[in-house]
Amino acid sequence: MDVLVYLIDDTVVQLSVDGLMSVTVHELHRIVRDALQLPEYAMEVFALWLISPLLEVQLKPKHQPYKVCRQWQELLLRFTDCQEDEIMQDEPSLQFRRNVFFPKRRELQIENEAVLRLLYEEAKFNILKGRYPCDVEDCEQLGALVCRLQLGPYDQDQHTACALKEKLEAFLPAHLCRRGHSLLTALWKRGAKQPAYEQGLLQAYQAVREEAACEEPEALRQHYRAYLQRCHQLPYYGCAFFYGEIDKPTQGFLHRGGRKAVSVAISLEGVYVMDSKEKHVLLGLRFQELSWDHTYPDEEEEHILWLEFDGENEGTLVNKLLKIYSKQAELMSGLIEYCLELNAAAEASALENSTLQSPTLPPLANKQRPKLRRQNSVVCSRIQHLATIDYIEDGKEIKRVKPKRTASFFTRQFSHGATSYSAVQAPAESLEQG
Repeated sequence: MDVLVYLIDDTVVQLSVDGLMSVTVHELHRIVRDALQLPEYAMEVFALWLISPLLEVQLKPKHQPYKVCRQWQELLLRFTDCQEDEIMQDEPSLQFRRNVFFPKRRELQIENEAVLRLLYEEAKFNILKGRYPCDVEDCEQLGALVCRLQLGPYDQDQHTACALKEKLEAFLPAHLCRRGHSLLTALWKRGAKQPAYEQGLLQAYQAVREEAACEEPEALRQHYRAYLQRCHQLPYYGCAFFYGEIDKPTQGFLHRGGRKAVSVAISLEGVYVMDSKEKHVLLGLRFQELSWDHTYPDEEEEHILWLEFDGENEGTLVNKLLKIYSKQAELMSGLIEYCLELNAAAEASALENSTLQSPTLPPLANKQRPKLRRQNSVVCSRIQHLATIDYIEDGKEIKRVKPKRTASFFTRQFSHGATSYSAVQAPAESLEQG
């Protein structure tokens, strides 16, 4: 029986598979690897996914894709808020994509051009679709590498700003290319000059470095790696994506609120909540900086993923709780827990190896990601845009306050190695009943 497996660029890998109804993901993964003539380690780099516009699921090696496809409507009912007619019409495709659990640091060791190209294509897809929020300057640098890979080395006669403008959405995120073209925006910003992104893209394209004595296959490899290295600076590179809503801060005399659509990206490093419309980060937390839990619906509530973290309220440290409403809360919570387990196992293994090699040396301290270089970067958290619950624990009751923080409300939290998520004792007089 034939099976169609899609790559991120919509290339189709057609396979003939015996015993399709019982074949496992691991077995099918190996068949795909062989068909694409990838090295053995590609089994770790990539995974098989079932993906539709309504849900994305990375399959486990023991899963049987045929059976999961047969259960797709049940999964949509359980993990989405879609209407029945949407669910009936939805059909997933089997896709070959990056494994969420493959560490970024190991990508830098990859030399195989085919593997690098697949990783590059997926990173480019996520940049162009706005799934990886990215500052304009970085978008231009990444777009310049796409120009080089698709159009060849820069040629001043051929590669002009006008030529790039005609296919700008192949190089820059779609939301940047569309900005400023609506009638409402035109009326609101009448007289204001719209940014010409093709000019910045052209300048970045001109600046792409070329090794003089480098053959084209090696040049491609270098540019693939350069693109990936720049994407590695985005904390949510390689994340799995989920969808939900958060409360908007109340505004105006009538204290109107409502909800905002968000995407939640989870990786081996942490959790990132992003504004689905504005394409910027609302909250980014490493696992050392958060506690979490999820709650199932009762008569009045919904599925909720709770994130607790340190913050400030009028200059004092507080506990902050963010509620993410999503039927995928159970999936998100499970992924966070599994990522922590993998990190703990990796740290224990690294510690054991370092002890064997050099028993007199203390274990290395955890390296923290450097602070962002730009103010107002799309990668920076925007906690002021969040409607959080600020509280402090007072005896047995949780009171909403203008507090300093105490112990965590949740028991589920990062507990391995150094942590910046620490308790601060508050004076009793700072408490206010909410």
